[in-house]
Amino acid sequence: MNTPTQLQRLFKFALALVLAITLSKPAFSQENPEKMEWFEDAKLGIFIHWGIYSVNGIDESWSFFNDYISYEDYMKQLDGFTASKYDPEKWAKLIKSSGAKYAVLTAKHHDGVALWDTKASELSVVKKTPAGKDLVGPLMEALEKEGIKKGIYYSVLDWSHPDYDRKTRTTYRYKNDPVRFQKFVDFNFQQLEELSTQYDPDLYWFDGDWEHKPEEWKSAELKEKLLGYNPNLIINSRLGKGFGDYDTPEQGVPVSRPSSEYWELCMTMNNSWGYQGNDHQYKSPSELLRIFVDCLHMGGNLLMDFGPKPDGTIPEQAVNILNEFGRWTSKHESAIYDTQAGIPDGHVYAPTTLSEDKTILYIYLDYKVNESLAIKGLKNKIQRVWVVGNGTKLQSREVGKMYWSAVPGMKYIDIPDNVYDKDITVIAVLLDGPVDLYREKGQVIESN
Repeated sequence: MNTPTQLQRLFKFALALVLAITLSKPAFSQENPEKMEWFEDAKLGIFIHWGIYSVNGIDESWSFFNDYISYEDYMKQLDGFTASKYDPEKWAKLIKSSGAKYAVLTAKHHDGVALWDTKASELSVVKKTPAGKDLVGPLMEALEKEGIKKGIYYSVLDWSHPDYDRKTRTTYRYKNDPVRFQKFVDFNFQQLEELSTQYDPDLYWFDGDWEHKPEEWKSAELKEKLLGYNPNLIINSRLGKGFGDYDTPEQGVPVSRPSSEYWELCMTMNNSWGYQGNDHQYKSPSELLRIFVDCLHMGGNLLMDFGPKPDGTIPEQAVNILNEFGRWTSKHESAIYDTQAGIPDGHVYAPTTLSEDKTILYIYLDYKVNESLAIKGLKNKIQRVWVVGNGTKLQSREVGKMYWSAVPGMKYIDIPDNVYDKDITVIAVLLDGPVDLYREKGQVIESN
């Protein structure tokens, strides 16, 4: 029979084991990991911020919240939102040609203006603008026709709703009026039921959760209800901690990989989410491609944003960026969609990815190497090297391998000038098996 001391020890050991297992899990556990397969393989998505804020070319919602403009003047933009040149089929074809596998449209931002004919509110582009029609459904239909996964952005806060106070910024909203706040939560549920039943999205991109706790948003009940419409639905991390399927860093490129098993960087093409005619600070296609490659290297996706004009046309700069992405992604398809996160930094001075079986190392070069490309700490033998999208075979050699040492020699690859891509060149290195890296400090000859 165990003594109390022995039982205490066993309990402490079991508790420590449970904690170790729990802490080793990713930040976002998956009840249905199979549903994440398309998201993990997608690599590139397109974010579309479209709303009445494009009329004056000002910050979406925040411009009145931060008193840059009065709420009344902000809402006057309803009169100028026409969508007269909206061509969802053209949008979907452009998105597909860029190499993106999913797209996310802002169905409703924090200003509360719905882009579909919601029955839960009078504030929609259907009822209140010259556009006078549903703008969500046609794009969802066009995306599905092109084989693009459908994403819908929805703000869980609404600074126009009578049961949601936009004026109180620092104090807890409706702390002493739970009945009124419950009316607002019911409103959210009604709008999300409309979006789910009418458009059957593959992904919800929530925003605005910071102002209340998950239990106040009724996040658990909402997630259960949404999964009832579509068991394979993917939800981002902004419905409260623990309720999302993937992490969503914003604008700043992560220096190290986020903790979530699945993640996506959302980033604007210029400095604005929605269309702002005075914002000419567009990143070059090459700069955005380098950001994309950084995401690939760390095993994540890039959700790249543009803002259409109030008439529904896409800015010329955005079209150019999407076309340039299409050129590069079609050329390097095998080094994008069938890959996983690359090897740790330090083995080669460039981002990398690995094939699904880890036998092909892809190296992304946004520069010309002076003499030869060096790879250190690679135990594998190199079977073959070629330029992706070009087909040119390259020579490799190993230098400095000592027979008595476990430390591998330096692998060198010579790259002729005529094979470089104008943006990013991809070198494929076929190994003799799954990648095997030397990660120690090295060896010395010890005297007797």
